[in-house]
Amino acid sequence: MKNWFNLTVIILSLIIGMWLIWWVIMGNPSGFINGELRTEPKPGAVLATIHTGGPLVGILIALIIISITFVFERLLSIKKAQGKGNPAIFIKNMIEKLKKGNLDEALAECDKQRGSVANVMRSAISRFKEIENDPDYSAEKKITETQRAIDEAMNLETPLLEKNLVILSTVASIATMVGLLGTTIGMIRAFQALALSGTVSATQLSIGISEALYNTAGGLIGAILSIVAFNFFTTKVDNFVYMIDEAILNVTQIFTIRTKH
Repeated sequence: MKNWFNLTVIILSLIIGMWLIWWVIMGNPSGFINGELRTEPKPGAVLATIHTGGPLVGILIALIIISITFVFERLLSIKKAQGKGNPAIFIKNMIEKLKKGNLDEALAECDKQRGSVANVMRSAISRFKEIENDPDYSAEKKITETQRAIDEAMNLETPLLEKNLVILSTVASIATMVGLLGTTIGMIRAFQALALSGTVSATQLSIGISEALYNTAGGLIGAILSIVAFNFFTTKVDNFVYMIDEAILNVTQIFTIRTKH
């Protein structure tokens, strides 16, 4: 399902960026002096001027759309992972209940919170409750089994928190490279126009330079947006995992003390 979603986002972004925005909207013949040729934008026609940056501008727009889409996707996923209410308050309440020995109340608290922290804690509490009074398990083995349940839950929850971050980092790299490629191609065209005509053609020179500069700008926008988003979400995930680890440590200590009584 995840792969299909990612593939759909990429394909739709390319269609919207290259065809709808770059070709249909920016390349509207009414914005150009020579109409369908789309090479000489009218004075003040900003969109038509950006269109002269070439097809790579459309690709850069698509990359920006991809980045924005996954920014919103990550925001929604992290909000879902946080569950209902403040995770820090949930952990505090749950730890207090566990210290009092109220395992059922702690489980009810997890069911109510429904976040990633709650899912991990519920696995730990449920497993400990199952084996707490089992004579076949020693005190040490009870803690080992509880830790195993925690590890299994963490292996399920952590990938959900980190999902699609690699796409943001990839977009940042690709946008930079595409922008540099567009800059290079634009400058080549500008100097070719000078070489072929033997004289300075303001129109051809401006087309080449505009292609270079608009691709540079597009590449930088896409890269900056993706890098900032990637760093923001990486920090969010790291803080979230740290919070889970701290809660796990407290729960393990409580269960360790409980098994010795």
